[in-house]
Amino acid sequence: MSSLRNAVQRRNHKERGQLRSRQRYGILEKHKDYVLRAKDYHSKQERLKAFREKAYFRNPDEFYFKMINSKTKNGAHILEHDSALSGDAIKLMKSQDLNYVKTQRDLGNKKIEKLQSELHFIESESIEDEIEVDDKIKEKVKSSQPQHIIFVDTLKEVKTFDPAKYFNTLPELVNRKFNRPRIETLQNEVIMAPDDEIELLKLHKNRLEKHQELSSRIRRQEELRKVEQGLRIQKNLMGKGRRKKVGVDKDGLPLYKWKNERKK
Repeated sequence: MSSLRNAVQRRNHKERGQLRSRQRYGILEKHKDYVLRAKDYHSKQERLKAFREKAYFRNPDEFYFKMINSKTKNGAHILEHDSALSGDAIKLMKSQDLNYVKTQRDLGNKKIEKLQSELHFIESESIEDEIEVDDKIKEKVKSSQPQHIIFVDTLKEVKTFDPAKYFNTLPELVNRKFNRPRIETLQNEVIMAPDDEIELLKLHKNRLEKHQELSSRIRRQEELRKVEQGLRIQKNLMGKGRRKKVGVDKDGLPLYKWKNERKK
């Protein structure tokens, strides 16, 4: 009986379209569109209800590691940059940073050696008087200055030592570490000296700039050393092996001790 009923041709009932007077409001929503919109609405309401219940019954003492690895910005959770990368990728980045810092330290050491060679004949009194640096940097700058050490055989020679006689120069020129001519040179030749006040000021300014540059580069090398040490510690922590924090060093960086493991 049902087969005969299906064999009879019946009229197809179609949904009406949007009226011409209401075409400015867009396409008329059909029943299938309403069903999809209703399902989406109810699913969102159910999720919001579940979130409200979870927040209501939340344990205030609960802790999970994502609290540390993520943060909120304008109400949205954002993962940290490192957490989105694999361990091998982070280790490679740390090694590249370490190599860059080591390269910069090597270049800085070469520049410091070049400055020290240029300052070989410059007086050291201007460091203490006119360069405002801390004691550690000042000691390093002073240690880079040349020192003329004279050895004698007896204590009597130490007490009767005359530097003007030893260097064969005038007593007024003994304390000079550059351009200190002998008495024969002063008698036979004409020594050109910058008598002009402007030239003296230029020389003094040049010496002061060199010392300031040397002190700043030594300070930068100290900062790069700390950065390199910190990167080296981070790289070692990413490796395998059990370790234990035993304290901090003089720069405030943590110190770790790894457990000895038997190699197969």
